[in-house]
Amino acid sequence: MGIDRCFNIMDFRRIAKRRLPAPVFHYLDGGADDEWSLRRNTQAFDDYELQPAHLSNVSNIQMQTTLFGKRIDWPVMIAPTGASRLFNAGGEPAVVRAAEKFGMPYSLSTVGTTTIEDVGAIGDCPKVFQIYVFRDREMTRAFIERCKSSNYTALCLTVDTPVAGNRERDYVYGMMATARPALASVPSMLRHPGWLYRAVIRKDMELVNITQGENVQKFTDANVMEFIDSQFDRSLTWKDVEWLAAQWGGPLIIKGVQTVEDCRKAADSGATAVMLSNHGGRQLEGTSAPVDCIPAVADALRDRLEIICDGGIRRGTHVVKALALGANACSIGRGYLYPLAAGGQAGVERGLDLLQAEVKRTLALVGCDSVEKLDGRYVRKRA
Repeated sequence: MGIDRCFNIMDFRRIAKRRLPAPVFHYLDGGADDEWSLRRNTQAFDDYELQPAHLSNVSNIQMQTTLFGKRIDWPVMIAPTGASRLFNAGGEPAVVRAAEKFGMPYSLSTVGTTTIEDVGAIGDCPKVFQIYVFRDREMTRAFIERCKSSNYTALCLTVDTPVAGNRERDYVYGMMATARPALASVPSMLRHPGWLYRAVIRKDMELVNITQGENVQKFTDANVMEFIDSQFDRSLTWKDVEWLAAQWGGPLIIKGVQTVEDCRKAADSGATAVMLSNHGGRQLEGTSAPVDCIPAVADALRDRLEIICDGGIRRGTHVVKALALGANACSIGRGYLYPLAAGGQAGVERGLDLLQAEVKRTLALVGCDSVEKLDGRYVRKRA
């Protein structure tokens, strides 16, 4: 089956599984512990029913909205995910070009495989840089200055990774931070010689935005979890968010919050947006699905923060439900990574085209002619 026979986001997953070495696929596909939160992120959307307003004029559906002070073509953004070249040789540039075509924001991860500058130079879509506050504050400050120089629209601080989640599939399948696989993963790697060549010979998977730091050798020889544990600052507090907001001076998103209390602290600390997220079910197991967090946060803080639902989006109906519950936008991670692994830039474009068409179709069927008019009239929680 090729990407032309994919008719929804999860169709791309089957091709991705075939095209990627087993450790890489399961790194993409897996979550923490028993993966309850991973599954719940999508299943929670089933707890909400759409309420159509029939005989409404939907002859002209308006998808445009505003996010981070920029006009965008539809209320979906590309979430920050690490090392895109793990999944396809096109890597981050392929996804940025697709995001540009669909008029949506693109987020680059600190642990991406393309530089801040190279991503910033592609197209005019809003760019977001996902940042961590490292122990070495000068390293973080340097990232901020690079983003300013490359005209990024916003920074996104991830706050739910004081330590790495227990991603057991990575142990089972031997996923490592570098191209040197565990012994058990060798047969799968050998069945994908092209991937192995890119990883070992071309070194495509180098995390180029941090490889100039002082701990280069230590990082490149460690696996991802060891890197997070050794380099990320566990002493981070809301005072550090205030520092980051002052250093940046532009739109600031806090990613990984889920409660009204934390979202209020984010606003008080200088953030302008929150990504309600449990890291795609990859960090703390047993947390709420992001969609379930929207109503309370929107009721309390919609006038102070832009709210982004991050996690579990697989269908256009999911996007419409999240917006009706009070989100300003949704973000997708696996929702574009499966298509990237399946077909590179063409795969991402087909995946986005399918998802965008689903959103537009759902708006028409629910009887709402603009994403900015969606509200609680159009959705209810199942009894």
